[in-house]
Amino acid sequence: MTDATRKIGPLTVIALDDAQGPHFDQREDAFPAATAQDWAAADALDPGSLTADGRWWLSFRSFAIGSADGRVTLVDAGIGPAGSLAADWAPVPGRLPSALLDAGLDPGAVEAIVLTHLHTDHIGWAVPADSPFVNARVVVQRADAEAFAARAQEDVLLRPLREQGRLQVVDGDTTLSPEVRIVATPGHTPGHQSVLVESGDESLLVTGDLLVHAVQLVRPELAYGHDLDPESARRSRIAALQRAASRGSVLAVSHLSTVWGRVGKE
Repeated sequence: MTDATRKIGPLTVIALDDAQGPHFDQREDAFPAATAQDWAAADALDPGSLTADGRWWLSFRSFAIGSADGRVTLVDAGIGPAGSLAADWAPVPGRLPSALLDAGLDPGAVEAIVLTHLHTDHIGWAVPADSPFVNARVVVQRADAEAFAARAQEDVLLRPLREQGRLQVVDGDTTLSPEVRIVATPGHTPGHQSVLVESGDESLLVTGDLLVHAVQLVRPELAYGHDLDPESARRSRIAALQRAASRGSVLAVSHLSTVWGRVGKE
């Protein structure tokens, strides 16, 4: 098992690095209530998120959940190719399809893509003509589909998926398989969702943008400037981290330099 891999019962969860690059904000502007002590504690948890010249450095990461029979569920679709919607701020092109191959996974085996939310750095490889995932259904929360219906995501993502018969809209918590469940965690966007993988006493939570910086592990109540509903996001984050602590869940994070985290039990 590599550092990018976790086994949860019969399933294998693999972290897939799509790209790396700076955030367009200074972290102090994104978390204005964080103190110097908060930043020191966060940097101790995730030192790779701060560059030598003081920039907030992001990883862009998706996760593959593989079953013993070769089927794959992908959580998030990365920043996409050079012409994707994320190109105005993120380091395109991403390398998600290559990352799958490097992990020994056939992109054609991806039968479902769960989008934690519809921000541009999470949807990029779901639809484009050069995507290897053209047969996978794409799972989104209704609240996000409705919230983004009047934006570019409608024409580039949602309408093509509807026309292809690949869009699966869900409402709230949803079971995908005996070990894989969608958990509604609204706030960052109206329909933000996380993915819980559990088997026996083993548990892993793919957090999406429920967490974007380790300072939110230090102080989960901190408001993040790019949450569309900061109070809902705060409630979702605190509740999810409390559940993760009670279960001893591994956290699978999208944007920290550290792939895996844990709250509570070691």
